[in-house]
Amino acid sequence: MLLALLLAAELSKAIPLGPVPAAASGAAGSIDPVAATRAYLDTLPSDKRERSNAYFEGGYWLHLWSFLWSAGVLLLLLYSGLSARMRDRAGRAGRFSSAVYWLQFLVATALLELPLSIYRDWYREHQYGLSNLTFAAWLGEEGKGLLISAVFGSLAVMALYAVVRRLPRTWWIWGTVVAIAFLIFGVLIGPVVISPIFNNPRRLEDQRVVAPILSLARASGIKAGEVWEIDASKQTTRVSANVSGFLGTERITLNDNLLNRCSLPEIEAVMGHEMGHYVLGHIPLLIVQFGVVIAIGFGLVSYLFDRFRMRWSIRDVGDLAGLPLALLLFSAYLFVLTPVLNSIIRAQENSADVFGVNAARQPDGFAQVTLKLSEYRKLEPGPLEEIVFYDHPSGRTRIMTAMRWKAEHPETWSH
Repeated sequence: MLLALLLAAELSKAIPLGPVPAAASGAAGSIDPVAATRAYLDTLPSDKRERSNAYFEGGYWLHLWSFLWSAGVLLLLLYSGLSARMRDRAGRAGRFSSAVYWLQFLVATALLELPLSIYRDWYREHQYGLSNLTFAAWLGEEGKGLLISAVFGSLAVMALYAVVRRLPRTWWIWGTVVAIAFLIFGVLIGPVVISPIFNNPRRLEDQRVVAPILSLARASGIKAGEVWEIDASKQTTRVSANVSGFLGTERITLNDNLLNRCSLPEIEAVMGHEMGHYVLGHIPLLIVQFGVVIAIGFGLVSYLFDRFRMRWSIRDVGDLAGLPLALLLFSAYLFVLTPVLNSIIRAQENSADVFGVNAARQPDGFAQVTLKLSEYRKLEPGPLEEIVFYDHPSGRTRIMTAMRWKAEHPETWSH
């Protein structure tokens, strides 16, 4: 009895679900999904909508400028001869020459891209109230990322150039195999090695949150006995969660912004979505899909490399001085492929949305947390805009998914 009273007291402190618009409540005896979606969208104040639109639409231009800036940096390394000098310096390291070249390349590109990084990743995030990092703390985070890139990038470059030099004609096939192996390795170690470098993960003990999440996991066939929390609020104001890992390193994780800003129905809705990714096999599927993208990209680099290399006296595809050229060709390919890549991811996110609303049975929680995501995602894009620029369904699409489900389940209506 005492335990029940304590639990009831704790539940009373939980953030309540926000008001449900009349059109979405079912009070009239039925729900029109279109009208219910419109009612939810109209609850967002115009100033917040304008701010969200400005942030997200500005990201379209940032994507272009980021590509052009990076392309300029790579061309500078080639035209200035700096890449060749780094190659010559690295050659003294013998079999570790690829790693030494990579370290020089990483430092050079990080410094040359720093002005844009400061604006894009720190200043602009503060401008829109999405970052909690001081400039010094942000630099620290960037430094950690640089060290991780130094370690794992060195290994990847050594492996790839070993393949390129041994198999110069078919390197793009075997290089794809190496790239996929590193991709799988990254997914495996991410939750247990990479994440703790940036955040402090701890087991979540609050049974108000843990119990329904583990119940949802068991019902979805996910073997999990604990839920983890990370202190993402030290970096950002964004709400987030994930079921990450692969082949035994799976971990259910919520960030503390989700816990502190959202109601229990919203949290359950988010976790239903994240579990959908796991149950539907999106991680291995995405690895396969990205493997195909990488193979085609490597094939194009192999085909085009010899047509450009002579401009900078690059000996062959195995010459380390040609890495900026290879990256320029591959990044241009990925830039052109942006709508395709976004659509691949968006399709998975949409199916996870459908799974999540069916599993968690919290359509209003899903709709209300979607409105919170509008802080950095435009709610109502045009059809072409959503196809080209969105790697998640738009807010309008996601709320429609929830309201369409709710219309078919009268037992969830409030009267």
